[in-house]
Amino acid sequence: MRNRLHIMAATALAVCLAVCLASGPALAGQLKDRMLERLPTITALKAQGIIGENNQGYLEFRGPQTQADVVQAENADRATVYKAIAQKTNTTPELVGQRRAEQITRQEPAGTWLQMPDGSWYRK
Repeated sequence: MRNRLHIMAATALAVCLAVCLASGPALAGQLKDRMLERLPTITALKAQGIIGENNQGYLEFRGPQTQADVVQAENADRATVYKAIAQKTNTTPELVGQRRAEQITRQEPAGTWLQMPDGSWYRK
């Protein structure tokens, strides 16, 4: 679990680095700090099957909507990151999110809820 947390933190850091290039270091630092602070809660919610990763690169509830504020804040920060990356790469935030969802699918541990491109859900 600790190694998994480190991998996820490194991924979050890489995404925030991309934001840094697009938006400046102050915003990237704030996003990174917030996302890393939420990571243990998000990891626990995924492990409990309460949330999963949808095919658009966002968290989605699969069970009781506990800690909805954490999930909403994470999704809002992800939207900011996707928008910044899209501007930098001359694409759309939706495409950035979909590509991120593909990465997340490969990285998530067994037991995590994931959404297929067709909208169906499965547990890895």
